[in-house]
Amino acid sequence: MKLIRYILFPLSILYGLITGLRNLLYNCKIMKGAKFDIPIISVGNLSTGGTGKSPHVEYLVKLLSKEYNMATLSRGYGRSKSGFHLVQANSTVKDCGDEPLQFKHKFPNATIAVHKDRVNGIIELLRYKPQIDCVILDDAFQHRSIVPGFSILLTEYSRPYYKDWMLPTGNLREWAIGRSRATTILVTKCPENLSKADRALVLKKINPAIEQTVYFSSFRYGRVIPLNKGNLYDSIAQLRDFEILLITGIANPQPIIDKLNSEELNFKHIRFPDHHRFSSKDIKKIRKLFDTFDDKKLILSTEKDAQRLKALKETTDLPINYVEIEVFLLDDGVKFNNEIEDYVRQHKTDSTIPEESDQFRT
Repeated sequence: MKLIRYILFPLSILYGLITGLRNLLYNCKIMKGAKFDIPIISVGNLSTGGTGKSPHVEYLVKLLSKEYNMATLSRGYGRSKSGFHLVQANSTVKDCGDEPLQFKHKFPNATIAVHKDRVNGIIELLRYKPQIDCVILDDAFQHRSIVPGFSILLTEYSRPYYKDWMLPTGNLREWAIGRSRATTILVTKCPENLSKADRALVLKKINPAIEQTVYFSSFRYGRVIPLNKGNLYDSIAQLRDFEILLITGIANPQPIIDKLNSEELNFKHIRFPDHHRFSSKDIKKIRKLFDTFDDKKLILSTEKDAQRLKALKETTDLPINYVEIEVFLLDDGVKFNNEIEDYVRQHKTDSTIPEESDQFRT
């Protein structure tokens, strides 16, 4: 795999030139992004995935929905339909994709929408829900057609952007200089006991601008919840007596693998690609391996995978469970929360939403 990537190195240079030219056109105002009158927070990354966007979006929704009418707007990756869609409780993965469906199930009172075109997506969103106070754009760092008021760049601790390279040799969607557009940089999936010395090393590599803030976050695994039927467990540690089949279809399953290993659990792992649309053939493969396990056994997946697995009728008799996950910040959580809340409070408008032609300005 590494050899193939190096062979593709010339394509990385070409891709970098194309994305660099595009960013230059936006930076020079030759191409212009749309600006809206409500607070817009963009969450994204420089790489192709695996930084933990979904849990961080959920963190923001949970933080802000206590006081504001919140909305999220995603592309809806993996859905079979197109155009604007407001996610409902009875929506399916085919309607909106796995991540927006997960958001809706966890935050039923929040407005969750999908649209490939983020500008038109916000226009439609405000037309249907003019009372919205703030919009979180999911995976929108490269969407220069819209100008967010606050931009959060995520980079994974074990795979930071400054150690990566442009696609297809590496995983970067654009050159690392793109980090300059971020309001704040969040180093994700950090060890809980990350020392101040190690943070200082990362901070030195990031070399943030004077106006940029940098934070460090980690994951906390919670309850193990049955997808269809079965017992609820308070933590992964309670699964020590089980033989576990781990099913993942996410960009980077290493954190959950590390967690199972740290708890000394007995498990086997079937890995599928990110956003994989599970099929009947996949379920047969899962069932075949699972049938070789002892009597005390269960299937474990991530929250995101659970959205796609439960769409298949073939899974109803399988003891599939998913583990809850939440983000917490190392030490500076209050400061981060205040920075987000201050931005929304200072830019929130109580005015009614104008007609479509006036809803955004370039």
